[in-house]
Amino acid sequence: MSLLARVFAARGLTDAAACEAFLNPTLRQLHNPSLMPNLDRAAERLLAAAKAGEPIVIYGDYDVDGITATAILYHTLKAIVPECNLRTYVPHRLEEGYGLNAEAIAELAAGGAKVIVSVDCGITATGPAVVARAAGVDLIVTDHHNLPGDGAFPDAYALVHPRLPGSAYPFGELCGAGVAYKLAWRLCTLACGSERVSEPLRNLLCTDLLALASLGVIADIVPLVGENRVMAFYGLRQIRHSYMEGLKALVAAAGLDGEKVGEEDVGFKLGPRLNACGRMGHAREAVELLTTATGARATEIAEELTRKNEERRRVEREIFEQACQMVEWEGMHRDDRRAIVLSHADWNPGVVGIVCSRLVERFGRPTILMREHDGECHGSGRSIDGYSLHAGLEHCAGHLKSFGGHDMAAGLKLESSRMREFVDAFIAHANERIAVEELTGAVGYDTDADIGELTTTEVQQLLRLAPFGRENPSIRLRIPAARIAGRAQTMGKNNKHLLFQLSSSAGSMRWLRVVGWNWADRIDEVPAGRVVDVLIAPKLNEWQGNARVEAELIDLRPAD
Repeated sequence: MSLLARVFAARGLTDAAACEAFLNPTLRQLHNPSLMPNLDRAAERLLAAAKAGEPIVIYGDYDVDGITATAILYHTLKAIVPECNLRTYVPHRLEEGYGLNAEAIAELAAGGAKVIVSVDCGITATGPAVVARAAGVDLIVTDHHNLPGDGAFPDAYALVHPRLPGSAYPFGELCGAGVAYKLAWRLCTLACGSERVSEPLRNLLCTDLLALASLGVIADIVPLVGENRVMAFYGLRQIRHSYMEGLKALVAAAGLDGEKVGEEDVGFKLGPRLNACGRMGHAREAVELLTTATGARATEIAEELTRKNEERRRVEREIFEQACQMVEWEGMHRDDRRAIVLSHADWNPGVVGIVCSRLVERFGRPTILMREHDGECHGSGRSIDGYSLHAGLEHCAGHLKSFGGHDMAAGLKLESSRMREFVDAFIAHANERIAVEELTGAVGYDTDADIGELTTTEVQQLLRLAPFGRENPSIRLRIPAARIAGRAQTMGKNNKHLLFQLSSSAGSMRWLRVVGWNWADRIDEVPAGRVVDVLIAPKLNEWQGNARVEAELIDLRPAD
C-alpha cells in the first residue's frame, strides 16, 4: 500500500471516490445556500432594501472571521446595487465587548438604519433583538456559534444559522465568513433571477469573496473538512489574484509579495495583522482596509496593522510569562485542578485569548484569562480537544453576566465579586469531564514510514491533503529505528533551532534532512550514531525551481 493510501486509511478514508474527492475538491461540492434556514428570507429582505435605498448596516465581530464576513456582504451588496445606502459597524472590543449590544442597536436605529444584518454574532442576542423590533428595525442575524442552551432565540426578522433546530443544511461547521459567503451567493442568484449569475458577479464570488472566506475559515480554526476545505482550498489560491487593493496592501505588508499564500501564512502573518487592530485598538480600520480603502490609504492601514501586531506580540509575551508564574502559584498545573482560570488588572483583554492558546499548549488544559477592571472581569478562553468550553460556561452561567462562543473558544464577562465561586465551579466541571491522562498531550501520527519512501513525488502527493488545520492536521509520520548521521548543528537567529541528518536502518542509502524548530536546547538528545524513533512532518524545500524533501521534527525518543 502506498504511503498516501496508508495516511488516508489512518484518517478513516478508504473509499477510492472519497479519497479522490478530498484530493480534488471542486466548487460543486458547496451546498445550495437556500438549504440554510431562513437564508432566502434574509437575502430577499437585503436585496429589496438595497434597491429601495433603505439604510442598511452590516454589524460584524472584531476578529478575522467577523471582519472578513463583513467585507463579503459589503462587496456583494455594492456590486449588485452600487448606489445602495450601506455602512458597516464593528463594536469596540474593550468598551462594548463581543456581539450585538442593545446600546449600539438603539444608536444605529436612531441614525436611520432600517435593516441591520449581523455577521459572526447574534444568535443569543435576545435583548438587542427586542430593541431592534421596538425601533422598527428589521434585524437579520447570521451566525455560526453555539446555539443558546435554553432555546431562547432572538426575535429577529430572520435567523440564519446552519445548525438551527430542524435545519436540513448538510454541513454545520461553517464559520461566520462561510455563512456570509452563502448569503452573498444567494444575493447574486436573486439579483440575476437565475442560478447562473452574471460574469462580474461570478468573478466576485470565485475570486475576492472566496479569498476573504478562506481567511475567516483558517483564522477561526473551524474543521478543515467539507465546505470549509473547499473554500480554503480555492480561496487561498485567489488571495494573490484579488482585485481588492486593501487585501493586496495587507499581503505586501506581511512580506508575501510574489509568493503563494498558504494556511500558515494566514495563521501567522495575515490573520494576526487583522486581529491586532481589534486587540490593540478598534477593528474599524481593518474593516475599512477590506472594504473601501484604496491606494495610499490602504497602504497606510496595512502598515499600521503591522505596527499594532508587533505591539501585540510584545504584550502577549509579558502576559504569558506572568500567567505562567500565576499558574504555578495557584497550583493550577496540578492533577486536581484540570483547568486554568486567572484574572489580572493589567492584562489587555484583547490579547488574553492568544495567551490562552499558548497556556493550553504549555499545560494541556482548558484556560480562561480575564482583565479585572471597574468591578468586572472580561476575557476569553480556549479549550482542549474533548472538552466543550461553551458547555463549561453554560454550566456556570449563574455566575456570569454574559458569555458566547463555541466548543474550542469563547468570551465571557462576570462581576469581580463572583470570580472565586466561578473559578471553583468551572474547575469542578472540568475535573468531572477531563481524565488525568488527558492532561498529558499525546503526539499522534498517521503511519510508519521509511526514509526511502520519502521521495519528492510521494511527498508532493501527501501535501495535496493541504490546507491543514483542525480535523485535517498536517501529515505526521513515524520513522522507527532511524540513525542520526553525523553531528547535529544549531542554526538560525540566536542558534535556537536544530539541524541534523537521518539515515535509514532498513537498508536504504538515502538521508533525510531534519529541522527542529526551537530544539537547540535538546541537542544532547541527538548524538551522532544514536538510533531513534522519530516523528516528523514531511516538507518540500523549493529553491530556484528545484524541490528537495526535508522534515520538520515533531518529537523523538531512543529506539527500543
